[in-house]
Amino acid sequence: MTHSERLAALGLELPEVVPPVGSYVPAIRHGEFITTSGQVPFLDGALIATGIVGATVAPEIAANCARQAALNAIAAAADVAGGLDNIAAVIRVVGYVASTSDFGGQPAVMNAASNLMTDIFGDAGRHARSAVGVAALPLGAPVEVEVTVQVREGV
Repeated sequence: MTHSERLAALGLELPEVVPPVGSYVPAIRHGEFITTSGQVPFLDGALIATGIVGATVAPEIAANCARQAALNAIAAAADVAGGLDNIAAVIRVVGYVASTSDFGGQPAVMNAASNLMTDIFGDAGRHARSAVGVAALPLGAPVEVEVTVQVREGV
């Protein structure tokens, strides 16, 4: 089954690539790798939620945000790769979770992003990951996700 077929089987579509809100590009290719800029959980042009996890945002909502931000990152990477099926593997996922100083559930929040990677890419979606707690994120987003992927040979 191709990555596109898995995505469709999940009932998902790649969203439009979110335009940058600053002086950067959504994703850039260097050799066989594509790295995305941090993606926040935009859905249909608006953030799913805003706030701080452990204070105003529940961990379950943050996990949903991580999943959407990861989908946005995949869309940015696929755009540069020339399509989802040109991505050979997910190499690394970095997740930032705006959270209170006593919240330690960043890895659980980011599991939603990691699970999406394996749901779409199968074993090629297994990756290295960091889940980092931060005081605040752009636009008040509770989660930001960036990914590095490898492009198929010959693409």
